[in-house]
Amino acid sequence: MTESVVDYSEQPLAVEVDDVTMIFNMASESLTNLKEYFIKIMRHELFFKEFRALDHVSFKVRRGEVVGLVGTNGSGKSTMLKCIAGVLEPSEGSIVVRGNIAPLIELGAGFDPELTARENIYLNGSLLGYSREFVDEHLQEIIDFAELQDFMDMPLKNYSSGMVARIAFAIATVTEPDLLIVDETLSVGDVFFQEKCERRIQSFIDSGNVTVLFVSHSMKQVERICERAIWIEKGVQRMDGPVEEVVEAYERQFG
Repeated sequence: MTESVVDYSEQPLAVEVDDVTMIFNMASESLTNLKEYFIKIMRHELFFKEFRALDHVSFKVRRGEVVGLVGTNGSGKSTMLKCIAGVLEPSEGSIVVRGNIAPLIELGAGFDPELTARENIYLNGSLLGYSREFVDEHLQEIIDFAELQDFMDMPLKNYSSGMVARIAFAIATVTEPDLLIVDETLSVGDVFFQEKCERRIQSFIDSGNVTVLFVSHSMKQVERICERAIWIEKGVQRMDGPVEEVVEAYERQFG
């Protein structure tokens, strides 16, 4: 985290989250197989209960801001990021995002394990909106960053989860995005690669052009990288302010 406080009030809005609620319908009883599930459906015996992963959450992020989302497990942080990334559509409310997004969420989720790493780079690149020519131009840069030069023609099913995460991170960050969404990405892989990923994220932050939304269970990492934090607990927005104040309030509940 930088020592000087930057005034973002004159910067245009990058993300607007307005009164967002996300509701999931969960079966009220545990069923062991699909047959039992369909029988219950046909007999109108299956009932659902409402689970509010997010409950009327609102905030705005200006261009260049670095904002951390904190909260205990299952609090709704990742659901919020998925809604912003367009992976999920909110049940209520609206989200406006200006610019292109590099979503570092569930790294490798769009990969095909039967294809080689090289083929998956082109596949994932197309999902992120990269042209084949763009991937051709940046292929070696992606390979070098992932540090997997000797494994590029091996099927991805033979890769460890850490190796898959390396490739996914390298693809998503090969170009400077307008909005970078980071969800627990830096907890994957060895400590040296984590530091390398953090340096690349920091280079985006230092440019002043990239808006960053960051989720980590490490409060030290949140304080180091972010300037502002939003605390979401059990789907409810509890606090929004300077990172030190929010983290202090968040950690006080455990003390």
